[in-house]
Amino acid sequence: MVSGMSDDPNRNSLEEALRAVAREVGRSIERISEIDLDELARNAGVDPDQAREWFDGASQWLRIQIERVETVEEEDVEPAAVVADDPLGRAAPHPLDLPTAEQGVALAALDSGRWILEPGTDTLALRGDGPAPHDALGLARELRVRDWVDADGALTVAGRHALERWLAAARRD
Repeated sequence: MVSGMSDDPNRNSLEEALRAVAREVGRSIERISEIDLDELARNAGVDPDQAREWFDGASQWLRIQIERVETVEEEDVEPAAVVADDPLGRAAPHPLDLPTAEQGVALAALDSGRWILEPGTDTLALRGDGPAPHDALGLARELRVRDWVDADGALTVAGRHALERWLAAARRD
């Protein structure tokens, strides 16, 4: 047992369970990396480059979490501190980010009703005339992650402010 740790068998059991989960996740990442991601993405109707970015980001995050668990074991620090730390707290984009051109167009199209979030999905769709979203799934995900649209595809207060920031920046250019 690591020095400084509790003699509580429940705590030790939790620590071992967390380490086992971390090891299994590591093995799963290795197995998943052998999958033909391009073919899988095309079959799912997702841009292969975007899918690769998502996978790489998720893999990197998981590896960092595994390293944290291993570091805790090596540094003689109680794992409860790591578990209590929110690993996603710093990972999310800030809702006050300036939208990219593509995100700004999407916010404007959603606000006008020209685009909608397809019911029961996380995919943007054209409603009426005009160009359709280029990366409908990825773009909808980006807007949702930033809390700019809600589950129904309506702009949130933060989304309206993001649209205003984007329009103001476009006027300055």
